[in-house]
Amino acid sequence: MTILVTGATGNIGRNVVEQLAKRGASVRALVRDPSKANFPGGVEVVQGDLLDVDSLRSAMKGVSTLFLLNGVVADEYTQALIALNVAREAGIERFVYLSVIHSDRYVNVPHFAGKFGVERMIEHMKLGATILRPAYYMDNEITIKDVVTGYGIYPMPIGDKGLAMIDARDVGEVAAIELIRREQSSTSLPLDYINVVGPDTLTGADAAAIWSDVLGRTITFPGNDTAGFEQNLRQFMPSWMAFDMRLMAERFLTEGMVPDTGDVARLTKLLGRPLRSYRDHIAQITA
Repeated sequence: MTILVTGATGNIGRNVVEQLAKRGASVRALVRDPSKANFPGGVEVVQGDLLDVDSLRSAMKGVSTLFLLNGVVADEYTQALIALNVAREAGIERFVYLSVIHSDRYVNVPHFAGKFGVERMIEHMKLGATILRPAYYMDNEITIKDVVTGYGIYPMPIGDKGLAMIDARDVGEVAAIELIRREQSSTSLPLDYINVVGPDTLTGADAAAIWSDVLGRTITFPGNDTAGFEQNLRQFMPSWMAFDMRLMAERFLTEGMVPDTGDVARLTKLLGRPLRSYRDHIAQITA
């Protein structure tokens, strides 16, 4: 049978596809633009959109397990519910859904609240799913590398509660392991939640210190100006999305993204190796 991966050309989705292919799974990748589908040999590429019901129905024919990833877009919630309903119609019974950590607590942040709503559908419809709840992606730091190296500041307002930053490659591998576990099970497996976190919980000052060590010069953390953060983001994203990101940052300040006891140990056992560290990630992107 076949595993369908949505959002397959994005950072997480591409890692999921590659990890599944590496493990010999039969993979179908749903993409909007096939020209971006540079996948390993044997991966089937289908063109479609999560709001195009006909393309979803076609993509889901013969599929046994679905990896559902929705980008942060204005209609993310609708996309997810449509996709899950079409999957049920197609007889798909095995799912891995990419949510976000603390989706149940960041209740005023649009893309968190939307994911929490999708989790509620999965629960109430009794879908056999693993819900992955990743923390902040280390890969976001690529977007601020030029600011850090050019101005000597770490500009992200992530506060002093701490974020358990996770490498996208680890997220993709955990997702692939769960997809194959469900795909190969002789029976439908119960609903499960996994917080996907990194090995260290870092504050803004911690992050700046690591950048300093890696670069060999002082990087400062100027503080938590979420209003300025929003204005900077508006230069290259819609105003609603920049505001969404500001609301998220404000919850970083009040709550952080702190893992539960046992999360790191569970992931280390699942992967069979240590989680990738923030320090190694920064060293890699600045090499």
